[in-house]
Amino acid sequence: MDGLIVAAVFFGLVFVTVAMGVKLVPQGSKFVVQRLGKYHVTLGPGLNLVVPYIDQVAYRVTTKDIVMDIPSQEVITEDNAVIIANAVSYINIVAPEKAVYGVEDYRLAIRTLVQTSLRSIIGEMKLDEALSSRDLIKARLKEAISDDIADWGITLKTVEIQDITPSGTMQNAMEEQAAAERQRRATVTRAEGEKSAAILEAEGRLEASKRDGDAQIVLAQASKTAITMVTEAIANKELPVMYILGEKYVDAIRDMAKSDNAKTILLPADLPAAIRGMLGGK
Repeated sequence: MDGLIVAAVFFGLVFVTVAMGVKLVPQGSKFVVQRLGKYHVTLGPGLNLVVPYIDQVAYRVTTKDIVMDIPSQEVITEDNAVIIANAVSYINIVAPEKAVYGVEDYRLAIRTLVQTSLRSIIGEMKLDEALSSRDLIKARLKEAISDDIADWGITLKTVEIQDITPSGTMQNAMEEQAAAERQRRATVTRAEGEKSAAILEAEGRLEASKRDGDAQIVLAQASKTAITMVTEAIANKELPVMYILGEKYVDAIRDMAKSDNAKTILLPADLPAAIRGMLGGK
């Protein structure tokens, strides 16, 4: 009976020892092995053998790309505007032993490094430049942190600016500024329209005046021609002149009679004598 117990214990120890000496590393992972508390080897995917009781798997590290979200933070630009920016980085651990021994917490270290570099880069830009230069910020950010994390055995695949927006106070100020600018443009447009209308109206009056002047000249020339023709036609004859002047006189009296203000119209008793007197005749 005692022999069976000893045999069972022995086989149990053998099984445990073999199990401790065989390490199966899954694809996409690496195991960092320490021997007696000191780094010994990094195990790749597949079946690996280690020395039981002496070698110990201290860290299990993924070799897949790691997505790290960088929390939002307030950043002050060169022109003292406050904006809120956050990012996301994609990293890959190529040397697990450096990642676990080179820094206490590589995730926290990278996150802090990205935030610090982002504040520094945006702090050198003006607000408008920061809002419209995502690609430039991305390139400078990647350049700034790639060398630092390479010392930890980590490669920065890429870093993206997720969001970069003005703070609530800045958004209100920008909206007010945009509204004021739109109002200014509307005022300028309205003033230019009124100016153009006034110019066109003045040009129209000038053109009308010119045309009225031309018409007066034409009428004057026509009157001159008519008078010349009448003068030549009547020569020293009094009756045609009296007829023409009488016709004009009657027309004038008719126009006066049509006026709303006309009350009484006086006609000379001897119209021919009146016309003769106007002509200076006897």
